Amino acid sequence: MKKKVKRIAVLGSTGSIGRQTLDIVRALPGCFSVAALATGGNLDLLTAQVAEFQPDYISYAAEVGNDRRAGFKKSGCDFLTLEEMASHPDVDIVVIAVSGNAGLGATMAAVKASKNVALANKESLVAAGAIIMEAARKNRATILPVDSEHSAIWQCLAGERQPTRRIILTASGGPFRGFSRAQMKDITPEQALAHPSWKMGRKVTVDSATLMNKGLEVIEARWLFNVPVEDVIVIVHPQSIIHSMVEFRDGSVKAQLGVPDMHLPIQYALTYPDRVENTALPHFNWTEFPNLLFEQPDLDKFPNLRLAIEAGKKGGTYPAVLCAADEAVVDLFLKRQIGFLDISNLVEKALNKHVNNKHPALEDILEADRWAREMVLEMAGRKL
Repeated sequence: MKKKVKRIAVLGSTGSIGRQTLDIVRALPGCFSVAALATGGNLDLLTAQVAEFQPDYISYAAEVGNDRRAGFKKSGCDFLTLEEMASHPDVDIVVIAVSGNAGLGATMAAVKASKNVALANKESLVAAGAIIMEAARKNRATILPVDSEHSAIWQCLAGERQPTRRIILTASGGPFRGFSRAQMKDITPEQALAHPSWKMGRKVTVDSATLMNKGLEVIEARWLFNVPVEDVIVIVHPQSIIHSMVEFRDGSVKAQLGVPDMHLPIQYALTYPDRVENTALPHFNWTEFPNLLFEQPDLDKFPNLRLAIEAGKKGGTYPAVLCAADEAVVDLFLKRQIGFLDISNLVEKALNKHVNNKHPALEDILEADRWAREMVLEMAGRKL
């Protein structure tokens, strides 16, 4: 019997994950059709994507002139908000590839509408994991991890019925693994954006350089796989070949390996539960990687990882403050308004000033997010 074509909405279609998602659509004709595309501001690329994939719905956050608006209308596209896209009855899979807190509302809308959600937005689960996972259970929505690390864990757990002993997240260590703390003082945005293994968006690339990205993944894993934060550990693995591991009660360890390429986990989320051959994707060559190295992360050099783990253990509104403060300081760093070491310093100060709400509703999380951004800008302003 011929399989149904899956209708997908790609929220963040002009970003790194969104573009790679559309690569998968191109490579697997007849498997998917693009129902909706959304961008923050890259209207030129969105226009090209609309011409190629002919979605029924689009969304954009940027100001649009009359000519551009008329062009989208002529293409047959109706405008929807992110939340409307995520919950639309014509959509089977929602790819949440927008960064920051912009993905929170769309993720909630998708799970409440019982969608399959291919989630690449860390902040949603970090800030509001308890609320989102409860809504997903209540509405029988399925959250499909897109991050390579969480996809690896998901694949390692497939078919297992026994509880895990611990989850082991691997980290490349970023471009500054061999730096001293003193050497980090003068790091530039260009250096921070030169990741040794992965091609990602600007914000997540800086987060990888500070290891904040790995800290956010610890909290995300806690919610995705229903384990305590204490049972998620981080190991630095510079080659980025083992994407993550699961250790079981008997001491057995399962690992998922592959080349450092996001197309693979994106495709698995889109085609799940099937594995589909895609000749456009790279294959792993063992002889190119004769030595796989592992080492403990240095929490003194990379305090953001420590801060994230502590925030995850405390719970409540601390993770929301962590996410918002980090997003604000990374933006300041990329604009050259603060230094690299200021990133962790300002995040830690914001966390220390925060009064935790241990059992927040969604509006409390949004208020904590707003407070953290204002606090960071205030502290950075005093510093400047």
